[in-house]
Amino acid sequence: MLKAFYSDLAIIRERDPAARGLLEILLCYPGFQALTLHRISHKLWNIGLPLFPRVLSQLNRSLTGIEIHPGAQIGKGVFIDHGMGVVIGETTEIGNHCLLYQGVTLGGTGKSHGKRHPTLSENVVVGAGAKVLGAITVGANTRIGAGSVVVRDVEANSTVVGVPGRIIHQSGARINPLAHSALPDAEATIIRNLMERIDYLESQVRILNSCLQEIRQGNIPKKVFPGEAQNLKDREIIEFLGDDLHEN
Repeated sequence: MLKAFYSDLAIIRERDPAARGLLEILLCYPGFQALTLHRISHKLWNIGLPLFPRVLSQLNRSLTGIEIHPGAQIGKGVFIDHGMGVVIGETTEIGNHCLLYQGVTLGGTGKSHGKRHPTLSENVVVGAGAKVLGAITVGANTRIGAGSVVVRDVEANSTVVGVPGRIIHQSGARINPLAHSALPDAEATIIRNLMERIDYLESQVRILNSCLQEIRQGNIPKKVFPGEAQNLKDREIIEFLGDDLHEN
């Protein structure tokens, strides 16, 4: 537990330029305080002590605004930045060096017992207000954009954005976990592709109408050039829609 304590301190000093000293972190960082209290309640939970671990977690929530069930397994070097409104469920597993922002929910789905909360592998970044729901696995080095809702497994080295969360692969490129502005705007890209596709199809309709007019007048239609192929853009649209396209 001491190793985890020192790792939590070190990650804050590494990632937060506002952290100016050890005493400031101890007194003014609710994420660090919440994790420290959770590690105590988790130890008590594991030895089977009744009720008290839950009482301690509720005290933790009142003091920090962060709700962590004592059954949750949290690795070393985890940083909960600001943290107000963070909820972490009972069977959640968080790997080493993950970063969670305010308003994040790592929640369960359904009322069944057993594993029902997400597993975050190492170095996962979850943006402000994002929801990761169900017994899913988020691969290492993945970033989840602010406000996203993730309900399916995510491969390693990915970026997830949108509602529901869409996966955009990053090919394992190492990215600064604090660089939120680097998140791609997948919706804007797909909308642009759709608009270009509509423009292409309208152009084809105009050309075909012109050819029909030529035929009616007894003329041979001029040679028609179909224009730029749209296969790549169509594939991007289908990949963005994913399984939802087939389900509908």
